[in-house]
Amino acid sequence: MAERDNRRGNRRDRDEAPEFADRLVAINRVSKTVKGGKRFGFAALVVVGDQKGRVGFGKGKAKEVPEAIRKATEQAKRKMIRVPLKEGRTLHHDIEGRHGAGKVVMRTAPNGTGIIAGGPMRAVFEMLGVQDVVAKSIGSQNPYNMIRATIDGLGREQSPRSVAQRRGKKVADILPKRDDAPAAAAETEEA
Repeated sequence: MAERDNRRGNRRDRDEAPEFADRLVAINRVSKTVKGGKRFGFAALVVVGDQKGRVGFGKGKAKEVPEAIRKATEQAKRKMIRVPLKEGRTLHHDIEGRHGAGKVVMRTAPNGTGIIAGGPMRAVFEMLGVQDVVAKSIGSQNPYNMIRATIDGLGREQSPRSVAQRRGKKVADILPKRDDAPAAAAETEEA
């Protein structure tokens, strides 16, 4: 009976695995000097996301690398945030994120730009499902601080729908008027 329950649990784990993609960002080997020599441990930094607007990060420490990665992945799944994406491919507006000495600037980008971001920030955007973004890290190059600053900025992003709902207006009232531009272009063609 216990074996059947265990098999069911494994099947549930297999079904859950494709839902989230994960990316190992950094592994740090740390050593502790003891009487008999040195003891090594490992710290892993992992970013997890569903590539549809949810992302999270976690860190794990253990004596072996696979165990550290497993712990980090579990923590990342628990700490996921939802980020509204414009057309499912880019950010709604430009954002700055900060954490400690880490500062990042993220900007929306037109279709076909791709992910222009370095290292740990790229992993966050790929797991989030962003296809077009321009990002720059200013300050700390520590991957932990860069990821925390990126998540901080993404957590502050707002969609026009949420802003309109909060202010008691319609989405059309929040967004800039676009129908003026074609009319102005038509007038210049006639002249």
